Amino acid sequence: MKFANEEEFRDWLAKNALQVLEKKIGIKKGNTVLDYGCGSGTYTISASIAVSEGGKVYAVDMEPKSLNTVEKKASDERLRNIVTILARKEEFATGLSEESVDVVLLYDVIQMTEDKPALLRELHRVLRPDGTLSIFPMHVGIDKMLEIINDLKLFYLANRFEMLLNFAKICNENL
Repeated sequence: MKFANEEEFRDWLAKNALQVLEKKIGIKKGNTVLDYGCGSGTYTISASIAVSEGGKVYAVDMEPKSLNTVEKKASDERLRNIVTILARKEEFATGLSEESVDVVLLYDVIQMTEDKPALLRELHRVLRPDGTLSIFPMHVGIDKMLEIINDLKLFYLANRFEMLLNFAKICNENL
């Protein structure tokens, strides 16, 4: 499937989120997922369904309205495995334990972050050694995103699905 632009891919991804999260990202029942920059919860809700009641989804956003929307959607769908976290602008601490997350979703949000390395260091900290960081680098571009990741030496590209980049964590005691 070919997409004309990022917007077309974003719309397709939103409509097919559950299938993509399960089949292309590898989210499974019982996983813990962090949806960083969750917005209105398109991927949060799909991730919640994918991990089922035995899993957990952390929805992080800087906008209280967005988190309220996620909470309402979760309530309407009777999903009890979503925890919302209000982030502060340019303070990327999630409050999550080290190596506590199986999958991090960073979809259509990296462009709004001035200190991309600081955010990526926090995501590296919370990601389990065998975890996946999945990025949709909308408005940043794939080449620029790969450059940022490669410069940090925290992750390596494990696979790619269309405009989604899936990274594995580099584990190094000296980081």
